[in-house]
Amino acid sequence: MSNHVVPGSFRDPSGFLFFQDQKLYRQINKGYRQNYDHLIGSHLYEALVESKLLIPHKEADIKFAVTDDAYKIIKPEYISFISYPYEWSFSQLKDAALTTLDIQKKALEFDMSLKDCSAYNIQFVSGKPVFIDTLSFEKYSEGQPWVAYKQFCQHFLAPLALMAHTNVQLNQISRVFIDGIPLDLASSMLGFKTRFKFSLLSHVHLHAKSQRRFSDKAIKKTNHRLSRISFLGLIDNLESAIRKLKPREMRTEWVDYYEKDGYEQKAFEHKKTLLSGFLDTCKPESLWDLGANTGVFSRLASDRGIKTIAFDIDPGAVENSYLQTIADDEENILPLVLDLRNPSPGIGWQHEERMSLVDRGPADMVFALAVIHHLAISNNLPFDKIAEFFAATCNNLAIEFVPKQDGQVKRLLATREDIFPNYTREAFEKSFEQHFEIMESAEIDSSERVLYLMAKKT
Repeated sequence: MSNHVVPGSFRDPSGFLFFQDQKLYRQINKGYRQNYDHLIGSHLYEALVESKLLIPHKEADIKFAVTDDAYKIIKPEYISFISYPYEWSFSQLKDAALTTLDIQKKALEFDMSLKDCSAYNIQFVSGKPVFIDTLSFEKYSEGQPWVAYKQFCQHFLAPLALMAHTNVQLNQISRVFIDGIPLDLASSMLGFKTRFKFSLLSHVHLHAKSQRRFSDKAIKKTNHRLSRISFLGLIDNLESAIRKLKPREMRTEWVDYYEKDGYEQKAFEHKKTLLSGFLDTCKPESLWDLGANTGVFSRLASDRGIKTIAFDIDPGAVENSYLQTIADDEENILPLVLDLRNPSPGIGWQHEERMSLVDRGPADMVFALAVIHHLAISNNLPFDKIAEFFAATCNNLAIEFVPKQDGQVKRLLATREDIFPNYTREAFEKSFEQHFEIMESAEIDSSERVLYLMAKKT
């Protein structure tokens, strides 16, 4: 039997994730034995799983152990797509933060505490944030400080505050700071006015000042104790601060695309009909909509029970899509922020701790609707390069060709020289046929756009 340790889990001395024969397991090391036994024996694990706050697992045979240090082997419920905080909208990050605090409060009821508050410990399962790191809990001793406080502020409070008070797109800097946004950086970017907001003054500005003050000094352990009541007070204060944060006005470029720049209603309905037929033909289990806007076409798939990731560059559109998933209790769609021109890369140690977009694929099917002209004309990408990218991300492709006669393309060319003589339907088909077989094509009613269904060549 072969095994492969998951690169993103090597830092934790308590254990790690690994794949054995394409199945995911977690090894719990002997050093974590007492904490794991308390997690199970106190019934905290049971309470969190019943509340859908923690990913469930089953204990597996110890024979699967990777090293001699193994105490237990567990098999967690598998999550088909892993997303990252820099791909979340404001409300997704906010809900992840509140979920983490809810877990911490519940853990205290069972005499346990979180020793790790990384945002990467949260994933969205069936539309809701769920904690996935079973080894982040430790036995609580009365008076001990909360060791994960700084991490929580860096991973949750700082980016949320920046998104609320500066610019909603600043969550993207979490791609650079994989261990959380430094509080001194957040403090300087938030500006003077936020110092009058007590929660941010305490948890960001003064916290950052304290870090700067002691950064070059040797700190000795003190007898300072944080009582359970004070601990709960700290959690309540953080919760209150986060609940008060609202995203800045998000009248971003594409948030109302369908209202101001969409198709005629006849074209819109015909496109939905064509896509529904493509889905019936391919019967995918997973779908990525690369350029989903608020997810109108994505939901053609998710409503069929297909696990759907609705990507869009516009954080306002993704925010609206996520709020719809919450309001309608949708389980099969996950809206995420993604710049297709610069998709999420592999980052962290050896570029492996967080996977690139391509490494998380391929999807059974991709929708690429009304994006080809942005890639080819706005970003000067040749059709050959675009086709190569899609071949790496999917097995079946529904893609829309938008010709130069289209109003959207005319708008792109209005302020620049037309240096795209090869932007033609014929050249498009020739490039994509290097990687795909064209199964179907249809002109969309009341438009000059063409919708294609393609299958990747094997």
